[in-house]
Amino acid sequence: MRDYRLTRLAAYTGSISQAVVITIAPLLFVIFQGEFGLTDEQTGRLILINFGTQIIADLIATRYADRVGYRPSILAAQVLCTLGLVSMSFSPYWFVSPYTGLCFSVVLYAFGGGFIEVLLSPVVEAMPGDEKASIMALFHSFFCWGQAFSVLVTTLIIRWLGSGIWRSLPVCWSIVPALGIVLFSFCPIAPITPEGKGMSIKELVKQPVFMIAMLMMICSGSSELTMSQWASLFAEKGLHVSKFMGDLLGPFLFAITMGTGRALFGKIGSRVDLRKSLMLLSTMSIGCYLLTVLGNGVFSLVGCALCGFSVSLMWPGTLSLSSRLYPLGGTAMFGVLAICGDIGGSMGPWFAGAVSDLLKGSGSLIEGIVASTGLDAEQAGLKAGLLLGMIFPVMMFICSARMPVTAENRKKG
Repeated sequence: MRDYRLTRLAAYTGSISQAVVITIAPLLFVIFQGEFGLTDEQTGRLILINFGTQIIADLIATRYADRVGYRPSILAAQVLCTLGLVSMSFSPYWFVSPYTGLCFSVVLYAFGGGFIEVLLSPVVEAMPGDEKASIMALFHSFFCWGQAFSVLVTTLIIRWLGSGIWRSLPVCWSIVPALGIVLFSFCPIAPITPEGKGMSIKELVKQPVFMIAMLMMICSGSSELTMSQWASLFAEKGLHVSKFMGDLLGPFLFAITMGTGRALFGKIGSRVDLRKSLMLLSTMSIGCYLLTVLGNGVFSLVGCALCGFSVSLMWPGTLSLSSRLYPLGGTAMFGVLAICGDIGGSMGPWFAGAVSDLLKGSGSLIEGIVASTGLDAEQAGLKAGLLLGMIFPVMMFICSARMPVTAENRKKG
């Protein structure tokens, strides 16, 4: 039997690479605004470009990965991540407009991140072993550790050495995907599905149960990103701390608790019911949203942090449950689910922000809330947006309760 320990190491490295390319630019936004004169809209557009490019990459990988081959596709992903990170240090000075240069780098590494998102989960799922759900959860925990570590290290280096060091940081972080190039060049990769037997996208979307899985992925991405994207602001506004401490108390703690939840399930996952675990954690997520919205100061922060644990199993758990129900789903299944997760990850934070802005624009209503709660208009608007964002973990609970446990039950249903 082939030894797949090197494959696991390569997959963990790829997951960390994806975390780095999602995290690095937002940590440098303030520096970009000061050095290149970018507006808030331009920096926010970089996030939109990142997620939009990843969705396009998801579509390309879903359609062509089986034809091109997994190893060449994954190596291309690692190369794109490496080039994108390295070029970020220089591209603002290569183009007439520094912003155009930054967009160029973001598109490069976002394509790599999108390929990683689609390709690595089926590679991990295809490795021999009976504890598929546990292995999947443990694999996804490395995204959290990568996110937490990149936030911590980047924030500390900038604080200690000054913002002038920023050009060295993307080059240093490019070491991670560069290591992935080496590992994926040699590690064994098991066949994803038997030759010619994988399901097509058309076959999958005709399945009512798979439609539930797609909705679960949208809810997973929304439940996770809605809270994590606003965690820093909650820490700053609720505890009145600096941006530096806000990043550490917000996104860093969220990533740590989410990684802990995935690692824990990686250890005990074979002994618990996956669907019931998703229902339990969805209920916990609802409670965390309520604690964040209704609590004050440190209680809101506790709600944010514990929410990372509560959403930890949603994404990898949905992938594992879907793989169990559709063992021949292959690249098409993982690709469609990744796209749904990205849609949710983009839609959830936007929804919360849109509701917040709408409420702040309704003068008499926001004045009444401010008067009754003692919050300022920004805090009241944001909490209202998150309160309505709680609909996503609620829907996640309902969908999890409706999902069959095995392929046999799916066929009976």
